[in-house]
Amino acid sequence: MNQLPEVWLRGPLPQITPTLQPVGHALLQSAEEVLRYTHNFPPSLLWLKPGGMASVGFHLLHLTGVLDRLFSYAGGRQLSPAQLEYLQKESLPHPDLTVTSLVAAFEKQIESSLSSLAQTDPASLNDHRAVGRKALPSTTLGLLFHAAEHTQRHVGQLLVTIAFVKALQP
Repeated sequence: MNQLPEVWLRGPLPQITPTLQPVGHALLQSAEEVLRYTHNFPPSLLWLKPGGMASVGFHLLHLTGVLDRLFSYAGGRQLSPAQLEYLQKESLPHPDLTVTSLVAAFEKQIESSLSSLAQTDPASLNDHRAVGRKALPSTTLGLLFHAAEHTQRHVGQLLVTIAFVKALQP
């Protein structure tokens, strides 16, 4: 099987400053893994919560939502009412959504995040950024790094959940 190397081994991403290349690589790697491991995932298992674990649907909603939120904070913005509503509804089952629509929304958020990365001024990386209602301190770089790290970690959790759910099926 002819498989590409991991994204970080394919060279620099055009239009993204060298300091932010690892963020872009991590986000693209996550998108590829989500696409690969959700391919042909049974729709009937999307909202299953085996043993109290978060569902595959939750993981996909959360991946999209958290990237949107972290990039808002990195851009110096607080969350909008729509983002707050999305956050409140992430943990609920959404029978109207499909694996395909959830993965497409995640891929669209990855594209938006990469576009934001390309527009990030390297001189702003150490700028103070306030996070959440408590306005906890961070920086642009801290938030972008956390977005990449959180996304990769959560994709790992998604993959474990997918394997677990599929293993329970006859």
